[in-house]
Amino acid sequence: MAAYEGYVDVKYKPHKDDLICRFYMEPKYGTPFERAASAVAAESSIGTWTDISTNKAYMKRLAAHVFHMDPHSGYIDVAYPLDAFEKRNVPQMLSSVAGNIFGMREVSNLRLYDIQFPKKMLEWYDGPHFGIAGVRKLLKVKKRPLVGTIVKPKMGLNPRDHAKVAYDAWVGGCDVVKDDENLTGQKFNPFEKRFLTTIKARDRAEKVTGERKMYMVNVTAPGKEMLRRAKFVHDNGGEYMMVDILTVGWSALEDLHDFNHKLKLVVHEHRAMHAALTRNPKHGIAMLPIAKLTRMIGFDQLHAGTIVGKMVGGTEEVTEVVSALEKPVTPAEGFALGQDWHGIKPTFAVASGGVYPGHVPAIVDKLGMDVIVQMGGGIHGHPGGTVAGAKAARAAVEAVAEGIDLRSSKSAELQQALDHWSGVKF
Repeated sequence: MAAYEGYVDVKYKPHKDDLICRFYMEPKYGTPFERAASAVAAESSIGTWTDISTNKAYMKRLAAHVFHMDPHSGYIDVAYPLDAFEKRNVPQMLSSVAGNIFGMREVSNLRLYDIQFPKKMLEWYDGPHFGIAGVRKLLKVKKRPLVGTIVKPKMGLNPRDHAKVAYDAWVGGCDVVKDDENLTGQKFNPFEKRFLTTIKARDRAEKVTGERKMYMVNVTAPGKEMLRRAKFVHDNGGEYMMVDILTVGWSALEDLHDFNHKLKLVVHEHRAMHAALTRNPKHGIAMLPIAKLTRMIGFDQLHAGTIVGKMVGGTEEVTEVVSALEKPVTPAEGFALGQDWHGIKPTFAVASGGVYPGHVPAIVDKLGMDVIVQMGGGIHGHPGGTVAGAKAARAAVEAVAEGIDLRSSKSAELQQALDHWSGVKF
């Protein structure tokens, strides 16, 4: 194969062991669509920009193939042979299919829209330890959506006040309480002291309510420290941890999952920084492949978007992500490739970001009952305070689960919440 030519073959039938990527592509002005598509496949596999003397015939089996392209929609499908990838090495795989290609002169815009993993690659991983069913069993909540909150303000509280916010949320009706993405182990709220203080508050809340309660402490840190924190959680009565998946990186996530085989903690994933990759609809990496990667590596909960709320993300985007996280087989809808998960457990979708109790019906309507409805300001901003806010959130979830209109609920706290945020436009 010469330079960037020869990587388009619309007669190619993908092998069952091929990894398939779908890209949205806009060629640079004046560059033929097929030339740009071929360049993407070449640069992400065995090609380069000019003829070289070091090519060998045996390398051709590692070449990527553009087997489908549509200049009108801008989408191309590229098949990569499994032997192009190192076993259990997501960083290497992404360096291939999402590496140099975004900076190539042949394209003005390029977006990795979806990835379909072959069965053999999925066999390298064991998926989530708990999944949806395991989390529900741990919390003893069978059907309704789970109710969660984030301790707010997201940083600045000392350990005692942090634990008090968590306690109030649990007593009011929250199932789970988590740290926010930028609270780890700062001097004003050290990791160990915060965890121990908040776990004591969890235990008190369980005695008061008779319900299981969970605390997701943020273990995000450089590699060894992150693993040390995970073990500290396990050794001191914790059952959950959370991690900022993109800022710690894919290799750290693989290490954390493997380390967690010994601990068996539920892992909640925060997608902080994702919009730097996902927000531009024409360039970067969509949330869909990120979600699929986290399910494959093996994490139990992931922020998936809300459709409503303060974060961007439309119905099609968010429902595709939730489908990829939660369904045994994702049907090919729209531009999604689909994915047979071959027994890998589903990951719980988390709806979070500018959510208040009045959003619950829309969230459940679009995402179903298997969702964790997580409200931060939508609980702590309640006129009656955190306990009242949690009561309102729980009442909203229970009303929707029972098919009752929110305005028909007898919860005074819920009615207050609906009145208080009646002017919210997102």
